[in-house]
Amino acid sequence: MDDKRGILIVFSGPSGCGKDTVLKILKENNDNIKVSISMTTREVREEEVDGRDYYFVSEEYFVKKIADGEMLEYAQYADHYYGTPKAPVDEMLREGIDVVLEIDVQGAEKIRKIYPDAVTVFLMPPSMKALEDRLRNRGTEDEETLMHRLFIAEQEIRRANEFQYIVINDNLAEAVFDFETVVRAEKMKYSRNKNIISEVINNV
Repeated sequence: MDDKRGILIVFSGPSGCGKDTVLKILKENNDNIKVSISMTTREVREEEVDGRDYYFVSEEYFVKKIADGEMLEYAQYADHYYGTPKAPVDEMLREGIDVVLEIDVQGAEKIRKIYPDAVTVFLMPPSMKALEDRLRNRGTEDEETLMHRLFIAEQEIRRANEFQYIVINDNLAEAVFDFETVVRAEKMKYSRNKNIISEVINNV
């Protein structure tokens, strides 16, 4: 292999489309894939654990991280900050670990400028109706918040053309398989295996 660095994978999709579930199974199936832990100022949900799902911090702490240049990307959504600490991502890539950044389309745009070789994947719901049903079944938002999320989701879906790959989450097992297929294909690209020809010829 010419480049032992890990692959950076940008993973986006509207709220409620199943990103967390796909990534949970992906991590269970693949020892070399790690999901970067994002930082947020929103409240912890009942099933979430600080340091596992997010780093839950105060707004003051988050703003200081921005000022110190320690955030790879960040954005505001529904009056809360979300972002990715930079140092852990770079360290894992140097160690040859494939890193997934679960971020919104705004963050994805920023990452593409910093890491031009990043692989970008958009997780698509099968329909807006299916997405609405998933959000309602989650039961974590009031009606006004839910309708706002659906509005934002439509705007995000319209930007799916900015991504290299689109995975439709109509069937969970198939969505995970499709994601894994993307990663396998990327690892076989010539740009990531430039020395393989000479290595094969000289390995006599």
